[in-house]
Amino acid sequence: RRTDSGFFDFPVDHLNGSAVFVPYIESLNLDNLVFAAPDVGGVGRARGYAKIFKADMVVCDKHRKRANEIASMQVIGDVEGANVILVDDIIDTGGTICRAAETILDKGAASVRAVCTHPLCSGKAYENLEASPLAEIAVTNTIPLRRESVKIKVMNVAQLFATAIRRVHDYESISSLFIDSN
Repeated sequence: RRTDSGFFDFPVDHLNGSAVFVPYIESLNLDNLVFAAPDVGGVGRARGYAKIFKADMVVCDKHRKRANEIASMQVIGDVEGANVILVDDIIDTGGTICRAAETILDKGAASVRAVCTHPLCSGKAYENLEASPLAEIAVTNTIPLRRESVKIKVMNVAQLFATAIRRVHDYESISSLFIDSN
């Protein structure tokens, strides 16, 4: 049971970004694909994409000085020559995802991109992302962006949400909206 389920007095279905991110990643037509978790908390998400694409997965292990300040980071796994896609749930200041991209490129990756469901983008996030070595960051429109960025590609989830709402209303299954990573 998810921890946020206790806040609601009615059933809640959790939709995830894979329904829009998987087709986006396929359209990139990248070889030697590796998925990366920007921190230990993202291992499950990265592993899911790695299973879908039958690709390898790595983890970025970070040590923080304090909130929003990373002391050090290391990559656990091989990224040499790989096209890496970082998978994250939320970009706040962008510090973790940018540091992960730098660390991955330092370990020999050919390129680094990111997919992120919720682009909170607080503080200097836009400046951090634009100055980062990330080739592109694909995000959903669950949170409106405060401004445009040449590196950020927004994926529209309106149709996904509309279909889920209609199916729930009509007592139909929403399981086909999820991409199976098993």
